[in-house]
Amino acid sequence: MIRPVHKILVYIDGSEESILASQYAIVLADALGAQLHGIYVVNTRVLQDLVKAHIFLDSEQEEYQRDLASDAARYVGHLERMAQKKGVAFYGHTSSGTVHQEIIICIKEQHIDLLVLGELSRIRSRRDEFYNEPERALRLAPCPVLIAKDEQYISDLYDAL
Repeated sequence: MIRPVHKILVYIDGSEESILASQYAIVLADALGAQLHGIYVVNTRVLQDLVKAHIFLDSEQEEYQRDLASDAARYVGHLERMAQKKGVAFYGHTSSGTVHQEIIICIKEQHIDLLVLGELSRIRSRRDEFYNEPERALRLAPCPVLIAKDEQYISDLYDAL
């Protein structure tokens, strides 16, 4: 029988939704015998917008970018520990740039078969819609995309693993 999924990528950003998506991706990777990859993207586009809006000075942007890079390493490390506890091999990726573009680059470079995202936030304005990077990744990903929902169900599956 042909396995439809060999490599799974989960997008992590530190939100509760991405942690839930990570748990589900771990369960799927275990059940399907797939490799699990995780990516955290430091959103430099937002940083540039903050500088243009004079919310940050250039020096503050650099400091904030270092803080975000530190967050990236911490969240990728957290996902790695979660996967290890469940006996699932994990490959972590961090990147900087526009989130949806970096996710798509990772999908192509790593030959990912399935992208797992956390539940999408409600869009309250056109601006929110424009900046909703996970939704843009969902729409533009060159592979199937799974949206992880139902916290209790996923938590039960993860705990039982």
